Amino acid sequence: PSYMVPAHFVILGALPLTPNGKVDRKALPAPSIQSVAVTASVAAPRNGTEKALAAIWSELLKVDNVGVDDDFFDLGGHSLMAFKALSRIRDIFEVDLQVQDFFENPTIAGIAMLLPKTESSTMAN
Repeated sequence: PSYMVPAHFVILGALPLTPNGKVDRKALPAPSIQSVAVTASVAAPRNGTEKALAAIWSELLKVDNVGVDDDFFDLGGHSLMAFKALSRIRDIFEVDLQVQDFFENPTIAGIAMLLPKTESSTMAN
């Protein structure tokens, strides 16, 4: 299934080993966000709601340019970050989204469609 495919690959010449010959997991390099393939054209936020969601994504994922069709998890997000995002969405939009909603709609455009339409006009900044 697609959710089991690794989001990042790091090419190593050799795996770091402990003195016992096992893989030294602590010595493995962490994948960097810069190594994530970025789509050729990033769709910019179209309204205040999408701009607010993009700011949340950008802050949590530490990514400067987030498009409305970029997948939260492909950009380096994980389940704990999803809970943080949901908490911030709740604070800003005063809407309780379910975790399942976030996993089914992991893009800014997808989440924006779940928010009340009246919020998008009041969030225009």
